[in-house]
Amino acid sequence: MVLCETQDYIVVDKPAPLLVHPSVPGNPTTLLDEIKSLLAYEIANGATLSIINRLDRETSGVVLIAKNKDTARRFGIAMQDRRITKEYLVIVKGRPKNKNFTVDAPIIRAGEIADSPIWVKQCVHPNGKDCITEFELIQEMGSFSMLKAMPKTGRMHQIRVHANYVNLPIVGDKIYGGDESTYLDFINSGWTDDLKSKLILPRHALHCFRMQVNNDEKWEAPTPKMFKNFEDSLTARSRTPKMPTANKKKQ
Repeated sequence: MVLCETQDYIVVDKPAPLLVHPSVPGNPTTLLDEIKSLLAYEIANGATLSIINRLDRETSGVVLIAKNKDTARRFGIAMQDRRITKEYLVIVKGRPKNKNFTVDAPIIRAGEIADSPIWVKQCVHPNGKDCITEFELIQEMGSFSMLKAMPKTGRMHQIRVHANYVNLPIVGDKIYGGDESTYLDFINSGWTDDLKSKLILPRHALHCFRMQVNNDEKWEAPTPKMFKNFEDSLTARSRTPKMPTANKKKQ
C-alpha cells in the first residue's frame, strides 16, 4: 500500500512475508519488483530507485524509496546522522519491569563467536558493534505485552535481539523466540501445527508503524490485523468459562 508519493520519493507499507529486495536468483516477487512495476513510466524516463530502509522479510511497515540519486543522498546522510527516526510496535512474551527502559548492548553475528547453523543470527556480545534500543510499554495483555520499540542504531535484527536479551522474546520469532531448531524446522518443513504451538503466530509480531526525517517529513502505516486478532484471541480465551471439576466422593 502506498502511504505517500512525491516526485522525489515513494513511501509504502510493506506486508509480511514480502522480501524487500532479491537476495538470490529465483527469489519470489519482492517489494522492489513491485515498485519497479508501479513506477515503470518514471524509470523509463530516468528515475533511479534506492531503498533507504530495509525491513526483515517477516517485519511489516514503513519503507522509504528514493526516486533519484540526489534524494537518495539526502536520505542517506540523514540516516548516517541519525536524523531518521523509526518506531515499531511489537508483541512480546512476558511483562517488562518498567514502563520505559533502554537496552544498550553491542551486537555481533553469532557465528563469529560460536558455531551456529543460522548464518544471519545475531547475539549480544562485548565484541559487537554499539547498539541501543528504547522500549515503552503500550499495553499488558495477560502474560504478553505490546511495546513500542525505538532503535537508536541500525543493526541487523536489533529489536529482536534486544527484546530477547531482556527476556521479552517477540511472539512468532523463529530465530530468537525459542531455540535454533524452530527456525531450521520452518525452513525444512514450513509452517506446521507443532510450530504453531510453539510460536503462536506464523510470523514475528514486529511492525514499523512510524518513520520521520528531520522532525519534518513523517509517515505512518496502519497496525496489521494480526496484532488486533492476537489481542482479541487473548480476550476471548480469558472469557471462556472453565468446566467445573466434579467433586470426588469420599470412600
